[in-house]
Amino acid sequence: MAAQSSPLSSRLRWSLFTVLCIAGVFNAMDRPIIAILKPDMMDDFGWSDSDFGDLAAVTQFSAAFAFLFTGWLVDRLGVNRSMQVGASAWSIAAIAHGWAVTTTQVVAARVGLGVTEAVQTPLTIKTVATLFAPNQRSFAFGFATMLAGAGTIAMPFLIPALALAVGWRGALVAGGIGGFLSLLAWAWLARGLSQLNQRTIDTPQMAEDRDAPGYGPILKNRKTWGIVGAKALSDMTWWFMNFWLADYYRKEFGLTTLELAIPLAIAFAGSGLGALLAGWASTRLLENGWTVNRVRKTVMLVSALLAAPLPLVLGLDSFWPVAIMIGVVMAGHQGFSLSIFSTITDVVPNAKVGRVTAFGAFMGNMGGVAISLTTGRVLDAGFGYVPLFIFAALSYLIALAWFQWLLPTIRRDEGALAMAA
Repeated sequence: MAAQSSPLSSRLRWSLFTVLCIAGVFNAMDRPIIAILKPDMMDDFGWSDSDFGDLAAVTQFSAAFAFLFTGWLVDRLGVNRSMQVGASAWSIAAIAHGWAVTTTQVVAARVGLGVTEAVQTPLTIKTVATLFAPNQRSFAFGFATMLAGAGTIAMPFLIPALALAVGWRGALVAGGIGGFLSLLAWAWLARGLSQLNQRTIDTPQMAEDRDAPGYGPILKNRKTWGIVGAKALSDMTWWFMNFWLADYYRKEFGLTTLELAIPLAIAFAGSGLGALLAGWASTRLLENGWTVNRVRKTVMLVSALLAAPLPLVLGLDSFWPVAIMIGVVMAGHQGFSLSIFSTITDVVPNAKVGRVTAFGAFMGNMGGVAISLTTGRVLDAGFGYVPLFIFAALSYLIALAWFQWLLPTIRRDEGALAMAA
């Protein structure tokens, strides 16, 4: 191991990670704002469902493109500098929405936000791999997703109030301000910690990583394609829910913007709880002697089965069973996603975690582009949500089959065991 200034206490590790997770809530704040305030924006600009789908697709595509660079950036800069650059950039991009008064300006602001937000995912995974021991990482991912879910739960209540006070543009500006406040808290906690400035960890893989810093070795690896394929398939459902769930509730149950708060809160409560339980269960099973292969794939299978009954909601005419079932589906998604991210820290050397994570996020966002474009056109064509919900239910089982094909056995890589602090 490389020389270090001093080991980080458990309390400081979790404090740093909590601040990073809170920054992630502000980073992702634009998505529920856009979904919840969709009618307001459509009235302002005269958009159709296809236009809104195109806007979502543009945001997703810009983020996907940026992921090709942000993973490399995070691996090169290390955790601390990546946080400084990333949080500053996405906060400025969010604040820029305050001056968007035409469709072109909105699109430009969304592109800027999509590009800068792309730092968060590889940064989070890199931070987990840097701060926590291998058996603790699943719980750390679960904690991060739970905290993000708690923030998302609050947004259906907070966003309408913000919109009434300062408009949808002002709500996005508030997210940018929150990002800067999170960065100040991080800077105070991270002061003087040389561990967080290390780009990589000294392991037998270091020479190889220095010789091949780009994406070439990653793209040649079968493990990478197993991870990113599963990520792309499962994330299509995640982005579908993020951008279109509010619209489904409006059309099927006639809910107003204020009335959306409770069903969306239930959905994202399920998301957070599913991640926390999956992370806790994974850590306990590993500590009880289960192999990493058995743990990851068992959690993925259970999660996929939780999502499978999604089309059944279309046969229900009672609001509450629908809301609860969608909450269960969201829990299934996060359990599945957590296992993919945990697998990255299991099988990928720390020096490559940022790039593999970013490439997986690139593929996931491209899946989001595809589902956003498809959804708007399916709805405008009058087919409703039936084909979309059927696909969403099957996506996780298909993703698991792909994952199993390319990663028949998960074994921890020596370079993935190293920690920077």
